[in-house]
Amino acid sequence: MHETPESDGGHSLSRWTRAQAASIERRRENVAPAAGAPEIDPFPELHIWDTWLLRDRHGEIADVGGYRLAFSLTAPAELLPGKRHDVAEIRCFYSPDGETWRDAGPVFDGGALGQRQWAGSALYDDGEVYLYYTAAGDETADEMTYAQRIAVAHGGTVGAGEDGVELSGPWTHETLLTPDGEWYETEAQSRGMTYTFRDPWFFEDPTTGETHLLFEANAPAPEREGDDPETAHRREFNGCVGVAVSESGDPLSWELRPPLLDATEVNQELERPHVVVADGRYYLFVCSHVHTFAPGVTGPDGLYGFVADALGGEYRPLNGSGLVATNPPEAPFQAYSWMAFAHDEEVLVQSFLNYYDFAGDSLDAIADLPEAEQRERFGGTLAPTLRLAVEGDRTRLLGTLDAWRIPVPDEPLPSVDDSDLFDDNALDGRIREGGSVGGYVAGPSGTVDEGAVDEGTVDEEVGESLGDAGAGGNGGSHGAI
Repeated sequence: MHETPESDGGHSLSRWTRAQAASIERRRENVAPAAGAPEIDPFPELHIWDTWLLRDRHGEIADVGGYRLAFSLTAPAELLPGKRHDVAEIRCFYSPDGETWRDAGPVFDGGALGQRQWAGSALYDDGEVYLYYTAAGDETADEMTYAQRIAVAHGGTVGAGEDGVELSGPWTHETLLTPDGEWYETEAQSRGMTYTFRDPWFFEDPTTGETHLLFEANAPAPEREGDDPETAHRREFNGCVGVAVSESGDPLSWELRPPLLDATEVNQELERPHVVVADGRYYLFVCSHVHTFAPGVTGPDGLYGFVADALGGEYRPLNGSGLVATNPPEAPFQAYSWMAFAHDEEVLVQSFLNYYDFAGDSLDAIADLPEAEQRERFGGTLAPTLRLAVEGDRTRLLGTLDAWRIPVPDEPLPSVDDSDLFDDNALDGRIREGGSVGGYVAGPSGTVDEGAVDEGTVDEEVGESLGDAGAGGNGGSHGAI
C-alpha cells in the first residue's frame, strides 16, 4: 500500500487501492440496526445533520461549566431536506449529561466567510474557542457558487451558568488554507463529479505533541499520455485526506503538507476525516457515499477506516476493505456523517438520521416522491449512537445507544445488547444500491451505465433531482456534508 509513484511527485503516500476496496461487503460486524423513525427529536423545528463536539487539545470532550457542547449544521425544518445545504448555518447545542440537550442558537451573527458554512471542528483551548469550518461559496458572487476554503472563527466567548450556555461575539473570521494545485487539486483543475477542499479537523498528536489540521480534498490526477479512456475516467475519482501542520502549535497558523491517504481510482470523497488513538495505534476514519466510488468498485454509504502506527502512516484499511459501519440493506441511506470518539474500552460513533424510510437503490429516486413524503422519510436529527469494538486492524459493531447519547467520560456503558444486529445469513454481502450524480450513473456493480448518460442534458437533470433529493443541488459538488 505504500507507494512513491513518479506521477505523485515522488512523495510517500498511503493508498486505498482498488484491490482492497473490491472486498467491501455488508456483514454482521459492520451493519447498523434499522433505526426507524426518530424516537428522540429534541429540536423538531430544525434540520440537523453534520455534528461535532467541542474538544480540548488532547482530543477529550471539553467541559464548560459542567456542560458539553455540540456544533451542527442546521436549517429550518420547513425547508425541503435536499435544499438544506444551500442555507446551512452552524448552531450550538449543550447538555449537562450527554442525554438532554438545549439549543444555544446560531453561533455567528453575520461576518462568517462564504455564502454558507459547512462542517468542521471546534477547539477549546485555555478558555478560548476556535471554530474551524468550511467556507462554501464566494460571498462576493451574485449567484450560488461551490468554491471551498478552510476558515476559522476565533475571539468569541463561551459562558456557562445556571441558565445554561451562551456563545457570544464578536468573532474574527480568517481563511486558513486554500488548495495549492500541487498536493491538493484546485477547483479549476477538477475533472470529477465533485470538488472538495473542506471539513477541517483539529488534532494534536499525543505521541509527538505536533499540531495538525486534517481535511478532505482531491489529489491532482490530470489526464496522462497513454492512458486508455477507462483509466482516464477512473482517475477523475481522486479523493484524499489532506493535512496541515502548525509547527508552533498556534491554532491560527498552518502550512500544507502532503496527503495522509490517497484514494485515486477508488473514491472521490473521503469526508470529515478524523483520528482516534487507541492502544498506541492511529485510527483514521472518513465517511463516503456509494455514488462516489470509481467505476469497477463499489461500497455503501458508510464509515470507512484505516489504521497506522503513527499519524503519518502507512495506513492499512480496517477489516481488509476499509468498511467499518454502514446502513442496513432495507434502509441504505438511513444515516450519514459518522464521527467516532473513544469512550472507555470502546469507540462510539454518532451520525445524523438521513432518509431512514427509503429502500431505493439511489437517492435520486427521492426526488420522484411528493414533497410531503420526502420530509416524512427524512430524519433531520441525530441517529442512534453506535458502539464499536476496535481490536488491532479489525472492528465490529457491538450495538447502539439512544440518539443524542454522548456519555460523560467516566460514565459506564450498559451491558452490550447485540440482539438488534443482523445475522450473516440475512446479509449476502453484496452492495445493491448504486448512485447517479452529476452525469455519473452507477449501477450496483459500480460501473458507469453509458447508456443512461445523455450528454448536454444529464448534468442539469441530475442536478435538479439531487437538489430535491438531498445530495446537493449543484450536480453533486458538495456531497452530503
